[in-house]
Amino acid sequence: MLTSVHRLLFIRGVPIFKELRDDFLVRLASVMEEVSFGSHDTVIVEGQEGRALYILVSGRLSVHLKGQELAQLEPGACFGEMSVFDAEPRSASVTTLDPCDCLVLTQQQLYDAIEETPDIAVNIIRLLSRRIRELNQDLNQHKQAASPTPTSPSLDHQPLTTELSVASPLSWLSGQGEVTSKTGDFPYGRSLN
Repeated sequence: MLTSVHRLLFIRGVPIFKELRDDFLVRLASVMEEVSFGSHDTVIVEGQEGRALYILVSGRLSVHLKGQELAQLEPGACFGEMSVFDAEPRSASVTTLDPCDCLVLTQQQLYDAIEETPDIAVNIIRLLSRRIRELNQDLNQHKQAASPTPTSPSLDHQPLTTELSVASPLSWLSGQGEVTSKTGDFPYGRSLN
């Protein structure tokens, strides 16, 4: 268990609480519950209702979705904040890799804190934006890795039968038709104007 001084010092270093006044952090630290988990314990289950934000104090956590690890969290990391704001079920599961200690901030405590100090909301928005950017980068990397390497087809054995249809800007302006050829040769005798 953290002493009140250690809890305050720890919270001061958490990104979502940076730049907040010490008197506010002292009050916030006093209302947060401290919970402990053993190794390989489940902290959050995907799909369940969530009404609390967690801050990892010690140990390591794995964030995973349907058996695939999305991230590993180190001390100072926040998790569970999405369900606190949107009241939707948890989007991923969180399991301990080591014995862990966490601080818990309930939805109502967080809302009260935001009402008193709106900078917390700005910091949480930054955290969520950073996570979305990281997910977008990961998604793009996976798409690039999964896309097949384009191969150029051999033109030696393919007859040129593609229909080529070109609308001349002059014919468009004058209201006349377009030039079409099945072989790629334009009928030069046709007037385009």
